[in-house]
Amino acid sequence: MLSAFQYPFIQNAFLSGSCIAVAGAVVGYFLLARGLTFAGHAIPNIGFAGAAGAVLLGVRPVYGMFLFTMLAGAGVGALGRNARERDVSIGVLMCFALGLGLLFLALYQGFAERVYAILFGTILGINREDVIIAAVTALVVILAVAIGYRPLLFSTFDPTLARSRGVPVDAIAVVFLLLVAVTVSISIQVMGAILVFTLIVGPAATAARLARRPAGAIATAALLGLAYIWIGVILAVASGDWPVSFFVAAIAFAVYLPVRLLTGRSEARRAESARR
Repeated sequence: MLSAFQYPFIQNAFLSGSCIAVAGAVVGYFLLARGLTFAGHAIPNIGFAGAAGAVLLGVRPVYGMFLFTMLAGAGVGALGRNARERDVSIGVLMCFALGLGLLFLALYQGFAERVYAILFGTILGINREDVIIAAVTALVVILAVAIGYRPLLFSTFDPTLARSRGVPVDAIAVVFLLLVAVTVSISIQVMGAILVFTLIVGPAATAARLARRPAGAIATAALLGLAYIWIGVILAVASGDWPVSFFVAAIAFAVYLPVRLLTGRSEARRAESARR
């Protein structure tokens, strides 16, 4: 088993997965806190349309994916704060993007394996160039959130007071969703558009129930994401044929469910004690 780690593709999987796990934890926490989980689900599906369009034009799918996810992020950020109207608009946009992606695939005359790989992920098939792209992008996302951490946190938990204090709440929302789009674009290569939601939201959802402070929750989410990726790659190599994305999704669910049940009971007991 340990001999497998001498192969470059295994090393690439660990390196890229680690970068994406940390970046996903950083944006995933704020994505949950802002109530944008549906947007986090929609952006990867919109990125699929961009990947299909890039294949049709004869360029690398990742370029089309970056373009479409960035446009989607900016669009979602501009939809405003009304959650109901925003989610309806996102749903309509996602359906149109998926239809557009299918049209691009129908028009494409060659083999579309690269596009289908975008759907399901190819962490064991990425090269060193992909690792470098993942590392640089993750570093940019983490630094951007670190620089704007205080206003981002302020506008997340009390946007009304933040706006009255002169914080550019709307601009921060757009920039944050652009960072989400970038993170989604690099994560798709690992998990695929269908399961990338797991890597970004799964660790953050569990961490938010284990840690009360935002910094602690982000750090916990990063550790959980790293554990999910590392264990997922090891299990995929050991199994031979089973995909990494399945193991990551299964581990995320297996960890979240008992945490959710246990913390839910604790919260109920505290609420009952407070009423007494």
